[in-house]
Order: sequence, then C-alpha cells, then structure tokens
Amino acid sequence: MTVALAHGFTQTARSWHRIEELLTDRVDTETVAVDLPGHGAASAVRTDLWGAADHLVDAAGTATYVGYSMGGRVALHAALAHPTKVRRLVLIGATAGIDDPAERAARRAADEQLARRIETEPLGDFIDSWLTNPLFAGLPAEAAQRDDRLRNTPAGLASSLRLCGTGTQEPLWQRLGEITVPTLVLAGEHDAKFRALGERLADGLADSRLCVIGGSGHSVHLEQPEATVDAIVGFIGRS
Repeated sequence: MTVALAHGFTQTARSWHRIEELLTDRVDTETVAVDLPGHGAASAVRTDLWGAADHLVDAAGTATYVGYSMGGRVALHAALAHPTKVRRLVLIGATAGIDDPAERAARRAADEQLARRIETEPLGDFIDSWLTNPLFAGLPAEAAQRDDRLRNTPAGLASSLRLCGTGTQEPLWQRLGEITVPTLVLAGEHDAKFRALGERLADGLADSRLCVIGGSGHSVHLEQPEATVDAIVGFIGRS
C-alpha cells in the first residue's frame, strides 16, 4: 500500500517526516511525500491546481492521498481528475473553495498583494510573519519547521499563491458527489473555520467521515502527529 502526502503552502515534502515515521511503524506501507509546484525541489514548476494534481499523481501513482490545507485542495483535484489513481482520501484542514464570487475576488486580490510582498522582502521575514497567522496559534515553535520553509524560493511561493491560491480556485462543492472513494476529513478542535468546512466536506462526499483531533488547531499533523496517525491508520483499516 502506498500513501501519498501533499503539504501546505510554504512547506515542503520534508514536513511529513514525523508522519512518515509513525505510519511506517504502524502499517505495512510505502510513503511518497511530494514537493508541490512552487515548493521545495519543484520551486520552478508553474501550474494551477489541476496541473498540481497531475504533478502529484505522476509522482505517487495509485495510492491513498493525504493532503493538508493547500495539499488537501490539490488532493481533491486529483480525485476528480484521476479517479482510478486515488484509492482513498484524507483531507486535513481543507476546503473545496470559496463559493461567493465577490469573496473569491477579494481573496484573489489579497493573495496577489501577499505574492508581491513575498517578492520584495527577505524570505525569513515573510515566513516569520506567516507563522503569526491565527491559524497557527497552537503550533509550537519546535513544530513550525521554519528552517524547512526557508528552503523555498520567493518566486516559487509567489507563483503558488497566484496559480493555486483559494482565490483562483474554481469551487468544487458541487462536484464532491463525483468523488466516491472512502474519505477521512480531519480538523483541529480549536480550528473553528476548518471544522465547519470539514463538516461541509463530509456532508458533500459520498463515503466520508469527519474526525476532530483534540488539542489541535489548523496544523493537526504537526501539533498532534500521533493522534493524526491513529486516525489515518484506523481509517485505512476500516475502508
């Protein structure tokens, strides 16, 4: 069994190291952590979310796909574009997009402003500022993986925002019923926004369950890695 791992914005494939260790200790599996376009070894890759889904599936093949935040959105696109390759889905702190066109346009403008900031200030300053986002309020400094995030490039991160940001994404809520593979939706106890989005995802997917990870905010796999792997292993065993 193969488990493919898709990281969030500003992270790289290395962000999954602890999860990979725990998974391979618990189940007979091969893990494939992938650098998404604009990040890590794929910093020079420029593509939208559909292209990012192709990039992910090309690297991992037939697998259970685990995606966090931006990686969750890529994994959703992968399930729609490559249904024979995605055997199961695990979506962590994810969304199917922004419904309202005006809100989507506002988010796109905000992402463009952030992309320009990334291009003009030292990367370390941006990463430090990014990690002060309220989404990461429960993320301890030792789990924030600052050094790994600094492996990215300003140009790559800016392109990721412009091409794969939520503001540019076609909402997928109306297409969730097309995804029939077993799906586990994970959200943090203290992440009210993504708990609500997780409930909506679970309601819209044909075969899904929602699991709320206690004592965690948005980055459940970094804040509570053992509990996250417990949930994934239990899901794999039952599905």
